[in-house]
Amino acid sequence: MSRTSSAAARQGGQSWLKRLAHSGILLYVLLIALAFIYIMPFVIQVATSFKTDADATSNPVSLVPEVWTTAAYNKLFLNSDFPVWFRNSFVVTIVVTLGRVFFDSLAGYALSRLNFRGRNLVFAALVAVMSVPGVVLLIPKFLIIKTLGIYDTYAGMILPLLIDASGVFIMKNFFESIPRSVEEQAMIDRAGTFRIFWSIVLPMARPALVTISILSFQGSWNELSHFIVSTQSSSLTTLTKGVASLASGQLSAGNQYPVKLAAAVVMTIPVAVLFFIFQKQIMNSSEGSVKE
Repeated sequence: MSRTSSAAARQGGQSWLKRLAHSGILLYVLLIALAFIYIMPFVIQVATSFKTDADATSNPVSLVPEVWTTAAYNKLFLNSDFPVWFRNSFVVTIVVTLGRVFFDSLAGYALSRLNFRGRNLVFAALVAVMSVPGVVLLIPKFLIIKTLGIYDTYAGMILPLLIDASGVFIMKNFFESIPRSVEEQAMIDRAGTFRIFWSIVLPMARPALVTISILSFQGSWNELSHFIVSTQSSSLTTLTKGVASLASGQLSAGNQYPVKLAAAVVMTIPVAVLFFIFQKQIMNSSEGSVKE
C-alpha cells in the first residue's frame, strides 16, 4: 500500500507540474525573475544617487535612502564639467545619427540595386569588417586621425563614426526585399538613380530607417574607445569618457558613489526615453528588416 500511495503521489505531482507548465505560469515566473535580476542594478543606481556619501558607503544596496538628498545632482551640474560633457555627447550623437542614416542607406541601396564591378567583393569586405573586434582598430584609427590633422577636434570625433558596417548590411537586406517593379515607372520617366532612391525607395524603408536611427543613437551616445583615441582636450570630453573618469576617482577624496551614479542615471535617460517612445517601431522594424 505504501508503494502504491507513493507512486500515486509522484504521478499526481508530475501531472500537477505538467498542468502548471502548460498554463504558462512557470514561464511567467522565470521572466519575472530575469526581469528582476536585470532591473535591480538600475534601481539601486537611482536610489544611491539620492543618498549621502556616508549612507551610500554603509548601505550600498539599500533601496531606500536614510536621508533623501539631491546634493549629488547639484554637485554634478553646478560644480563639475558635466554640462560640457553632455553638450559634446549630444552634438556628436545627433550628427553621427543623421550621417549614418543617410550614408548607410546610400551604401545599402548601391549594394542592392546597382550593378558595378567588384560589388560582391565590397559586400564580402563589409561582412569581414563586422567580424573584426573594434579594439583591434583603435591604433590604426588613431594614426589615421593624427595623419589627417583632425585629432582632438569635432571632425575627428564624428567623421570615423559616420559609416557603420552593420547599418549598411541592414539597409541592403531591406532594399532587396522591396520589389524592383516599384522603380520601373520612375525609370520610364527617366528619373535619375538618386531621385529614385530619395523619392521612391527610401520612404518605403521607414522600418529599417527607424532601426538604424535607434542603433546609431545608442551606439554613438555610449561610444567610449573611439573618443579615447580621438581626443585629449577636456573641452571635448564626452559623457562616457567623463563618467569613466569619475569612476576611476577623479573626484578626489572619498568614494562619492552618489555623484558617480547620478552621472550614470542622467546618461541613461536619453537612451531609455528613446527606446520607450519608439518601442513598437523597433519591434516592427526588426520584423521588416528581415522580411522576404
